[in-house]
Amino acid sequence: MKNLSLFLLLLSVVHSIPAQDDLLLKDFRPESIYNTSNTVIERAKYPVIDFHAHPNAATVKELEEWVSTMKGHNIEKSIILTYSTGRRFDSIYDMYAQYGAQFELWCGFDYTGYNEPGWTKKAIKELERCFAKGARGVGELGDKGLGLFYSKPSEAPGLHIDDPRIQPLLKRCGELGMPVSVHVADPYWMYLPMNERNDGLMNAYTWKIDQSKKGLLSHQELLTSLSNAVKNNRGTTFIACHLANCSHDLEILGKLLDEHPNLYADISARYAEVAPVPRRTKRFFEEYKDRLVYGTDMGMDDTMYRTTFKILESADEHFYAWDYFSYHWPLNGLDLNDETLKKIYHENGRKLLKR
Repeated sequence: MKNLSLFLLLLSVVHSIPAQDDLLLKDFRPESIYNTSNTVIERAKYPVIDFHAHPNAATVKELEEWVSTMKGHNIEKSIILTYSTGRRFDSIYDMYAQYGAQFELWCGFDYTGYNEPGWTKKAIKELERCFAKGARGVGELGDKGLGLFYSKPSEAPGLHIDDPRIQPLLKRCGELGMPVSVHVADPYWMYLPMNERNDGLMNAYTWKIDQSKKGLLSHQELLTSLSNAVKNNRGTTFIACHLANCSHDLEILGKLLDEHPNLYADISARYAEVAPVPRRTKRFFEEYKDRLVYGTDMGMDDTMYRTTFKILESADEHFYAWDYFSYHWPLNGLDLNDETLKKIYHENGRKLLKR
């Protein structure tokens, strides 16, 4: 009788737990059960220049809070990639310039009328006007396959970074000492079939590339367009955003860096893509420590900065950061050596900004 009662009790417990088939992958939020270190790093080990931020603060109060957060986490300077030209750039500049060296503002390109004769001269004139206003770089220029689209007030479908029409602008950037921040492609998972074999399915499905669109450049073609632009403008410094979206195969980025001495890469918003393979990533970061710069592109909260420091500085294993990354894989600290941290955090940045 006791055995029967125990059996019935166990049966009721089993039936009270949702069946595995009822659990949706989007609701899967594992918590690590491993007894490993959990390092909390409030301040970066060395002063930091963030090469990939945006005008996230919409009000003076928000901006004041962000400045306080940055100072608390040892962020010496943030590069604000505004995408913008014209009045929009001027407005952003006026707001952020109040804080002096804490921020550096970069403008976009004005693509208005890019298919019309004489556009290049007009775009250069606006670039020079933004420079006179205070812009010290250009970015973030973005192309995910259909053309350059990030800049305000207009986009440029079909115009890629190696198009002959845009080369005079890139050359002028070099003459003015303005680095150019370029986002080409997206993580490789976004180009793969959205099925059960896609390693990064959850993020990939959200940001998937619609390859049915006419004229879409492939991942490789976008990297080739970047390579062409860098090669054709040796006097201009380029920064490939997000490790040039080569997190799946950093050797591709390594070959680009080897080929082009005027190319750098920021590590922004690709922490979750490289932290699952810490030994490979650590090896790459330490080999190319002279060509990488720190970046965030993930907002302006305390936790965001701490998460990046944890990944770069600690040796923690098998942890999650669900507030920022929705990949269903654990993260690991890279445990970068001091020389590499100094280079990525600020030394390379100071060299790039010393015009």
